[in-house]
Amino acid sequence: MEQTPEITRTVFPGISSRAWEHPADRTALTALRRLKGFDQILKVLSAMFRERKHRLLYLASSARVGPKQFADLDALLDDCVQILDAPVRPEMFVIQSPEASSYCIGMDDPFIVITSGMYDLMTNDEMRFVIGHELGHALSGHSVYRTMLNHLLRLASSFGFIPLGGWALRAIVAALLEWQRKSELSGDRAGLLCGQDFDTAIRVELKLAAGSHLEKLDSQAFLAQARDYEATGDMRDGLLKLLNLELRTHPFSVLRAAALTKWVDTGGYGAIMAGDYPRRSDDETASWNEDVSAAARHYKDGFDQSNDPLIRGIRDGLGGVVDGVGQAATNAADAMGRKISEWRRNPKPGEE
Repeated sequence: MEQTPEITRTVFPGISSRAWEHPADRTALTALRRLKGFDQILKVLSAMFRERKHRLLYLASSARVGPKQFADLDALLDDCVQILDAPVRPEMFVIQSPEASSYCIGMDDPFIVITSGMYDLMTNDEMRFVIGHELGHALSGHSVYRTMLNHLLRLASSFGFIPLGGWALRAIVAALLEWQRKSELSGDRAGLLCGQDFDTAIRVELKLAAGSHLEKLDSQAFLAQARDYEATGDMRDGLLKLLNLELRTHPFSVLRAAALTKWVDTGGYGAIMAGDYPRRSDDETASWNEDVSAAARHYKDGFDQSNDPLIRGIRDGLGGVVDGVGQAATNAADAMGRKISEWRRNPKPGEE
């Protein structure tokens, strides 16, 4: 990983995660919390998986970052913790994988995982953005829902007793995946606050889209792709866009770059850099209803302004979707509880 000279960065004492949370992320979280069956599923999964057991998996299969292992990443995490004034410093691990990826998981004590592929691909400054992105997830509480999604998918593949093809579980997984894609936009904002270099942030998205050959890429042409993607096509293309996203955990890199650019252009980033940001000390007294309403309006405005033909066709037909998924969640939770109880009473050979 290429090293770069250090610069002095602005720190944000007492900053609240509300400062970087994208309105679409907060709106999606609000929708998820409305799902009656959601809490039931979370309780079922929490009963089956213990946080320490989950962490031990990475302790045994990867390298824990510290002063003697990946000291460069350890220093970057220290910097990001200081910049975002994080009350807790999460653990971080590097795991062998050719895929360029990073994630934050865990329900009680979230920790960060960086793949060796990501480490090899990024420079020191670019890795600062990546670590800041994941720290933002930890501070926003995103890791709880990501861990839940991972458990759902692991249960389906490992035990084979959950009807993955059924509407109920598909609704839960789809809702979680949609929320996770939105939460990545919040993470990108936290990453930019840690790195405080917009060009570096865009380079990360360029590399995630096309690899390390930056000399063959152009940021403006890259951002123009987002505009073309949004506006081009007919109703059929709109449906294909939704199908392309169905099982993705992250938004497409082109669209992430466009969303981060919009945040900078509309003044959100500049306001925080100037010291105008919500504080954690005000979180308990903040009017969450007003925040949620503002987020919903922002999300609806973006939806209403979309040029995508399918979005234009369905924008007035969203009423009842959340409630419908909520009922599916309740049904799925009941079915999962019954299946898990049955499996515990009569485990298959080798699963005792």
